[in-house]
Amino acid sequence: CTCHGTQQQDHPHGDRGGATRRLSIQQDTARTRRSRFSLVNRLPDDLMMTSLCSCQLCPMGLATANVCVRLRWEEGGSGLFVSQIQNTGNIFFTQLSHAFFFFSETSAGVCQQKLKCGLKKRFQCVFEGVAKQGQPTLLNQIYTELHITEGGTAEVNQEHEVRQIEAASSATDRAETSIRPGDIFKGPPGRSQPIRTVLTKGVAGIGKTVLTQKFTLDWAEDKDNQDIHFIFPITFRELNVVKEEKFSLVGLVHHFFNEAKKARIHNFDEFQVIFIFDGLDEYRIPLNFHHTDFLTDVTESTSVDVLLINLISGNLLPSARLWITTRPAAANQIPADCVDMVTEVRGFTDPQKEEYFRRRFREEEQASRIISHIKTSRSLHIMCHIPVFCWITATVLEKVLKSREGGELPKTLTEMYIHHLVVQAKVKKVKYDGGAATDPHWSPESREMIESLGKLAFDQLQKGNLIFYPADLTECGIDLTAASMYSGMFTQIFREESGLYQDMVFCFIHLSLQEFLAALHVHQTFINSGINLLKNITILRWPKMFHTPKLHHLHQRAVDEALKSPNGHLDLFLRFLLGLSLETNQSLLQGLFLQGLLTQRRSSSQTNQETVQYIKKKLSESQSAERSINLFHCLNELNDAHGLNLE
Repeated sequence: CTCHGTQQQDHPHGDRGGATRRLSIQQDTARTRRSRFSLVNRLPDDLMMTSLCSCQLCPMGLATANVCVRLRWEEGGSGLFVSQIQNTGNIFFTQLSHAFFFFSETSAGVCQQKLKCGLKKRFQCVFEGVAKQGQPTLLNQIYTELHITEGGTAEVNQEHEVRQIEAASSATDRAETSIRPGDIFKGPPGRSQPIRTVLTKGVAGIGKTVLTQKFTLDWAEDKDNQDIHFIFPITFRELNVVKEEKFSLVGLVHHFFNEAKKARIHNFDEFQVIFIFDGLDEYRIPLNFHHTDFLTDVTESTSVDVLLINLISGNLLPSARLWITTRPAAANQIPADCVDMVTEVRGFTDPQKEEYFRRRFREEEQASRIISHIKTSRSLHIMCHIPVFCWITATVLEKVLKSREGGELPKTLTEMYIHHLVVQAKVKKVKYDGGAATDPHWSPESREMIESLGKLAFDQLQKGNLIFYPADLTECGIDLTAASMYSGMFTQIFREESGLYQDMVFCFIHLSLQEFLAALHVHQTFINSGINLLKNITILRWPKMFHTPKLHHLHQRAVDEALKSPNGHLDLFLRFLLGLSLETNQSLLQGLFLQGLLTQRRSSSQTNQETVQYIKKKLSESQSAERSINLFHCLNELNDAHGLNLE
């Protein structure tokens, strides 16, 4: 077998004691491989060939032409495969069967099968938007292709992600080549340089994690990338848990993947390996590539951050491939010369949005009505580029359609998120508390929980934190020992990530929900006590009856702060804060909070009119396009005609 320009090697079976020659791994497209080895039709019908690889070092240390074959792995499958191929009488196939048999029977081959089995169990079900206490959905059943593009840079994008979503929604209208998830390491046609490290950017909730899970699941189910021997997916949340410990690279793999530890595999440079590191933006230790120890030994122990830096730099295990995902704000942590290709997850295109809702709602009439409704609201339609927002929208509209029997559906972001909160409260009341569907859904316990979550959301938003640890929850009065009573509503708003070990980290299901709860906390704190949390000072406290705090002062302060922000980090928070002042939205939250004296002494319509006039005044001043667009969205949240014109 002549392998991509390398000189034909003597068959290694006669030279087992000799030195093994390492053959360079050639990058080639699947089409070229198929044309070079037209062998598919010569296999028995029940065996399926998916890809043919270049010559590599086989797991027994024997240089041979290693052809990666997919078959349905059953008990004794390797032996059956050998006998069937030997019966063809073809010498090449006989040698091929030997190579396959050697790998399947080695500790590495057994390790691979056990690893695939474990990864299938781990990723075949997703808990869409919720923690693992929720109802699982098969990933292959719900997965909708995402719009993934090549290009861009690893430079930081300081804009609020809502602005980036709006930009992405415009970009998807242009003709761009979308990358198939399984081809992420193959690069565009005509590219000759191999791809070692891929950096994938995308805003929160856009689908980066599910994308890596689908990639891994397809490999584990023998559907794609069968030239890869091992895939090791590790999240930065899991790395946060062990950030104070010391590991060698081998030790880190063994720590997270017991299959490799039991097989005592140390020589990862002899295999095709992919490391997937998901969520760089969530790592709590900055990666300093300019001042760090140089490390080349995979068995030498060091801190996790030094290990990561040397692996990404190519000092450690240069033969491995890396896939790193991150939100745009953290992309610049990795130097450009360490990245071979940058990709971006743009979320759903318009056709993909429709596909998602038609997969979610099997009834054609119901799916069509929901799709039509979303198209009538520009803000909802834009946000549906985010898969998590599609899930929230689907959850809310499904419940509303059942309860209102053809009534009006929520049109603004604030109304949608209030409904989401109410839906989860009702589910908790009926499913977990044993109440009736007609019972009040807000209980003292749920009110206390929402107040605590609101405080946590606001405090951590100010610090720029999107993931939290037990100490953060305790500081806000959330009792970790009573976490089970929060199941249902709590877990669908605020997700617990246990990973592979006992240590827990927490997060809201999406940044926008954190911003909504933060706005709810600021609004109700002002209503009930007259404290403006945006200024962190007390304006006036009750009972100074002749100097009633004015809600539009809080609104004006919020507008000013949002306009001063260079990256728009308060844009969505501002929309929610203003939307919460509407009487219709207040009625939806009736029973959640005690009503302060402000609502009794001053109509919300008068307050909102003053806020509307202030926003229009700001619009008349010189504003950037992004700031002007967000101010129009704010008017829409207040049901003002100028905002509705934007829709």
